[in-house]
Amino acid sequence: MEERKTMKQVQINQEECIGCGACVEFCPDIFAFNEDENKAYVIKPEGGNEDCIEEAMASCPAGCISYE
Repeated sequence: MEERKTMKQVQINQEECIGCGACVEFCPDIFAFNEDENKAYVIKPEGGNEDCIEEAMASCPAGCISYE
């Protein structure tokens, strides 16, 4: 029986996002900024460079980015 591997997903809790834009600066290929809502959002939920994602998570003052 083959074990099924689940892929990690990058997410931003929109209610907690304060719109600082740090994640977009660190990983512009994964995060983008919605000027209308003044919040960041994920454009590549499957992720990418894990070091980049971890740096974005560490730099987020609201702590609203998850990667699991």
